[in-house]
Amino acid sequence: MKIHLDTGDGRRLIRRYEPGRISIDDLVYERSVILTPDKVTPDWRPRHFGELDAASLAELGVGSPEIILLGTGGVLRFPPPAWLAPFALAQVGIECMDTAAACRTYNLLMSEGRRVVAGLLLADPPPPTRIGADP
Repeated sequence: MKIHLDTGDGRRLIRRYEPGRISIDDLVYERSVILTPDKVTPDWRPRHFGELDAASLAELGVGSPEIILLGTGGVLRFPPPAWLAPFALAQVGIECMDTAAACRTYNLLMSEGRRVVAGLLLADPPPPTRIGADP
């Protein structure tokens, strides 16, 4: 999915997303990222939703964002409510959506000048291993 919006003002912009790969400005990332209008933090520790934990989710709240987008990979998933509670207490909105939707939403909110942070998981969990399966 190609996403294109030129702001010309130095804010980080998602140019393209496909499963396992995202183009931000002129760079391509193949691991999860944290994205703000001012900064890209590459190699965010959780590679897929199954590796997400409360500590990695809390990283998205650094810098007093107005809204947080959590891109959960190819499928919409929700973290446990206890992990989301600190954001509600701090009056920070957090929206969970599949990563493609999070990319589109990030560009829109960023273009409106909102203080948005996106945690984008680029991989889906590996399929479960079948015990006793034939090779």
